[in-house]
Amino acid sequence: MPRGQKSKLRAREKRRQAQEEQGDLSPQEGTSMGTTAAAASEETSDVGTSFQEGGSRSSQNPPVTEPFRRGPIDEKVVMMVHYMLYKYEMKEPISKGDMLRNVIQMYKNHFHEILRRASEYLELIFGLDLKEVDPNRHIYVLVNKLETTYDGMPGGEGSIPKTGLLMTVLGVIFTKGNCASEAEVWEVLNMMGIYDGRRHFIYGEPRKLITQDLVQENYLEYRQVAGSDPPCYEFLWGPRAHAETSKMKVLEFLAKIHDTTPSAFPVWYQEALKDEEERSQARAAARARNAARADARAKAKGSNSSRHFNKF
Repeated sequence: MPRGQKSKLRAREKRRQAQEEQGDLSPQEGTSMGTTAAAASEETSDVGTSFQEGGSRSSQNPPVTEPFRRGPIDEKVVMMVHYMLYKYEMKEPISKGDMLRNVIQMYKNHFHEILRRASEYLELIFGLDLKEVDPNRHIYVLVNKLETTYDGMPGGEGSIPKTGLLMTVLGVIFTKGNCASEAEVWEVLNMMGIYDGRRHFIYGEPRKLITQDLVQENYLEYRQVAGSDPPCYEFLWGPRAHAETSKMKVLEFLAKIHDTTPSAFPVWYQEALKDEEERSQARAAARARNAARADARAKAKGSNSSRHFNKF
């Protein structure tokens, strides 16, 4: 990204934060979500390129954006993202020792900064969370934000997770009243450098991904708006999205993009809390039904055993 554009992004973000502190920013605006995610996307543009086609670098698929001049720490952040994605694909844990030896090397004093920035990009762009599973030995793993693994499009076209884009689309749907027009979804995706008809360095053909692949996977519902002429389309959460994530998790993802907390968006936060309560009640009711069935089976089994014993 040219320095001038990067400076504008930073200035715009500072203005947004100042407005938030003054209480003037409406959280209904999608601009800063797209802007912040786009900035992260720009810095990791070559990460997607090098992992296309099953992990091999392809000169036929150059990054969408032009590279910008990086300092040594920026380069280490990109290398760390490469390294962590490789470990994720290999289903291997990541140790601090390996990171220091294979990536950080002479920049050990900047380890925490590099790790933090790399983990933020992995979350925003790929939808992966970095979890420390062994604090004593400093062992980490990358965990998909969805409850079950969603590692990419069907058919083996690549193994880079598409969860980041999916969470973004789910966020747009949620913040637009649980039903977002196609135009509203593309407006946010365009701000992230993702355009209809233009192959993306990470997500491939975006229209096919969001209107076919994710629909077939039951993560999204894509339907024509009733009575629209010419036809217009809208997106809703699919049944698999309802099962594998929640409004609170999506709001936490959006809050991370804004560098704030879910409670900073009171209207959505209240809706997410209500959704969490309803989910908790549904789980409790399901447990009660299962317990009642198990108890009934146990009683029936005991009754059958008693009748069998009495025959003798």
